Amino acid sequence: MLFADIDILDENLDHRSHRWVGVKDGRIAYIGDAAPAGAEADAYGEVYDGCGKLLMPAFYNAHAHAPMTLLRGYAENLPLQAWLNDMVWPFEAKMTPEDNYWGTLLSCAEMARYGVVSFSDMYYHTDERVRAVVESGLKANICESELYFEPKPFSQYNACALCEEYVDKYHGAADGRILIDYNIHAEYTSNPQTCADIAAVTKEKGLRMHLHASETRSEHEECKQRHDGMTPIQYFESIGVLDSPTTAAHCTWCEPADFDIMVEHGVFVAANPASNMKLGSGYAPVPAMLDRGVNVCLGTDGMASNNNHDMMQDLYLLALLYKGSTNDPSVVTPKQALAAATRMGALSQGREDCGQVKEGMKADLCVLDVTGPSWAPMTNPLVNVVYAGHGSDVCLTMSDGAVVYRDGAFPTIDVERAKAEVGERTKRIIAEV
Repeated sequence: MLFADIDILDENLDHRSHRWVGVKDGRIAYIGDAAPAGAEADAYGEVYDGCGKLLMPAFYNAHAHAPMTLLRGYAENLPLQAWLNDMVWPFEAKMTPEDNYWGTLLSCAEMARYGVVSFSDMYYHTDERVRAVVESGLKANICESELYFEPKPFSQYNACALCEEYVDKYHGAADGRILIDYNIHAEYTSNPQTCADIAAVTKEKGLRMHLHASETRSEHEECKQRHDGMTPIQYFESIGVLDSPTTAAHCTWCEPADFDIMVEHGVFVAANPASNMKLGSGYAPVPAMLDRGVNVCLGTDGMASNNNHDMMQDLYLLALLYKGSTNDPSVVTPKQALAAATRMGALSQGREDCGQVKEGMKADLCVLDVTGPSWAPMTNPLVNVVYAGHGSDVCLTMSDGAVVYRDGAFPTIDVERAKAEVGERTKRIIAEV
């Protein structure tokens, strides 16, 4: 595809007007201020009219639980522990592999609709989740989640053999769109012996780690009581978990000493502002993290604690709420927020050649219709994306050069069937719980 005479946010998220962007073989092959000459232009195929449009890097959702679309609207107005123990875990115990497939497929459709091309997913039934992602055309870093309450070697847990199987079957599958990570749900749902074993396996295999940390104040403080004053981040470091590239979700109650550890180990913090506010968990100290040089990316979390995969809503919150909570309007600039949702999210997934509008990068792109009233005037298009844009402004989403959403159509997904399947399966599970 050749995007013709279109405004872009370039590799530095700076606005450039009247550009031609050529996509070929899944990558951005050309960016210029004029159309490629002659036969070269024909090699890109369809010419996309860029009038009234803005081309930018697509979004990377750094923390999700995709099958939880089945729980949308189910567990409401509860703090995290009651939410988990009384509502979520009993519901999840009734979910079948096919429930996970349809929940993931509907999540993929929703994410594609809102300009998301890749997500880091922590859940169960990996075979079915991989099948849904591959069919959708999106990308995902997928980990098989299990709760490790009983102190015993990791090898004695079912997840050990499953993870090895999934790495062999799927790591790098679908031309690299599928990557397998290892996972520790959280400190409070695990034990040191098993976690140390998982850390060793992850490091040996050269894979990535995905975990929750310091999501609530009680989780944070109870960890310190259990582990001689160590916070979850300090505890995970002490047993080697952070020796592998790690995405730590939430980090709402992390302390300044944790930031130094994060910087030393290159930890990516997946901020989840909508979910954390909805569950009353607090605010991740993102301004302090950014000041210290921590890698901050952005996630939606699951649909029982956010209710939608519209990353532009989370982007808006990330850029706005800290100005109010710190009484400092200069913290978390629009460019920092958008970088968290794009390039930093790609890097958190180990996707070094993604997340920028730059020649040679994977063509993970979204196009926004900027003709609506909320976009006028275009004094600063980057600022408009963050503060005035909406997910509904996305009119095209491209993953590895393939269109996965365009003008209301989903070329790879039967959305109506996915909606119907999820609705019926949710009704069945609620009746069973």
